[in-house]
Amino acid sequence: MLREAKVNDYLGICKVATDDLGYKCEPELVKYRLENIDTNREKVYVAETEEKIVGFIHAEIYNTLYYKSMVNLQGLAVDSEFRHKGYGRALLGEVETWAKRNGIDLIRVNSGFSRKEAHAFYRNLGYDNEKEQIRFLKQL
Repeated sequence: MLREAKVNDYLGICKVATDDLGYKCEPELVKYRLENIDTNREKVYVAETEEKIVGFIHAEIYNTLYYKSMVNLQGLAVDSEFRHKGYGRALLGEVETWAKRNGIDLIRVNSGFSRKEAHAFYRNLGYDNEKEQIRFLKQL
C-alpha cells in the first residue's frame, strides 16, 4: 500500500534511511521534519505492508534562476527485503504524478557514485544521467 506519510511514520522512515541508505538517522529530526513539512512544495510517500514501513520517497519542487521548475528527489529507499517487488517504482510513480499535477515535467535525481543498483533502477524507468558532478560540503 502507498500513502502520504504521517508524522507517526518517522521511526519506520528513519529505519529504512539508516539500513538502506546508510545515513545516520536521528528519529526526532525525521519526526520534526514531518511535522513541519512545507506542503506547498514537498511531498513524502511511504510504502507499507503489514503495518510496516518498507520504503519512502521525499520530493520537493525545486526552482533555480536559470532553468525551469523541476521536482528534486530528496530521498528514495526501499528495505532490502522488499526490493524488486515494485515498491520503488510505485513510489517514484506517485512523485511523477504529483509533479504533473503541479505542472512540472522534469524530475531531478542525484545518486551516489557507488550506488550502481540504484543507477540501473533509474535508467530502467527512463531516467538518464546528464552529467557527473562532485558534491562539496563545509561544516559551519
